Amino acid sequence: MFPTPNTGRSQPALLRLGALLKSAGYAFVTISTPSHRRVNGRDGNETASDARGVFGWSRPFGDGVLDADTLTAMREAGIVDDHNGVHRSTLRASTLDGQLYFHSAFPTRDPDSVFFGPDTYRYVQVLHAELTEQTLLAPSRQVRRAVDIGCGAGPGAITIALKLPQTEVWAVDINPKALELTACNAALAGIGNLHIAHSDLLQGVDGWFDLIVANPPFMIGVGNRLYCDGGGVLGEGLSVAIVNAALERLAPGGRLVMYTCVAVVDGVDLFREHVETVLGAAGLTCDYREIDPDVFGGELSESGHERTDRIAAVALVASKPFERT
Repeated sequence: MFPTPNTGRSQPALLRLGALLKSAGYAFVTISTPSHRRVNGRDGNETASDARGVFGWSRPFGDGVLDADTLTAMREAGIVDDHNGVHRSTLRASTLDGQLYFHSAFPTRDPDSVFFGPDTYRYVQVLHAELTEQTLLAPSRQVRRAVDIGCGAGPGAITIALKLPQTEVWAVDINPKALELTACNAALAGIGNLHIAHSDLLQGVDGWFDLIVANPPFMIGVGNRLYCDGGGVLGEGLSVAIVNAALERLAPGGRLVMYTCVAVVDGVDLFREHVETVLGAAGLTCDYREIDPDVFGGELSESGHERTDRIAAVALVASKPFERT
């Protein structure tokens, strides 16, 4: 059920490490990159003094900070960098809804880094709201198959699989490291209804889906880092592509649920105008709302955003009508 690519890590050892952290009551909420830098830059935060410093704040650490079992599991999992007696974890661990998620260490500079951050928490909140208000309270909207496009570390797919244990849930991504970590995180959550596949959008999976969810990247000018480069003119390219893919693969009565961020230019949300036109022409209803009107303000200084007023966090729920009988 959890095929994993060969990335040089030991999956059993990583699972053992995750179990050790969970049994120790480990908890860490991952914050934004600027905030993370500020906290790590404070006096006394140069090195880690506990597991949160090692696995949450991605700080270097010396001998004696972690217990022997934890350090052994890290070494066997292949996630320790050693240099002159100083160690550093190459993965982070965050917690959300009581689950533990391994993802890439800070800072996430590599093109195939696996992201987890404040947007992840917002994304899962959107999924919880949609699943509670629509799926669980409307029997006619039974979700038999669901897919999370660009699953990353797996929080979207895992949230759905836990909430809907009778549903066949797919987690797909083009990044092998993401699939590896999703498999580990799903195993740590004890999930039995999750399937994992390497896929560019939905090209690697077959069939119709009653629920398609996604948290696509939206930035521009980021060196083609998969986890944050949205493509298009203002970072909307992948979001548009996901909408188009969903139009082709949503089952009658199915829904697309997307959380992303969009550029508002001269007071106009161009992504909203586009998707509402496309979805309306295809006969789908569209619920589109701003969750936060101003996020990632630092991006406004980047090339390409010279006319951007603000970057807003948004949620899109598109519903396909049932076919007439």
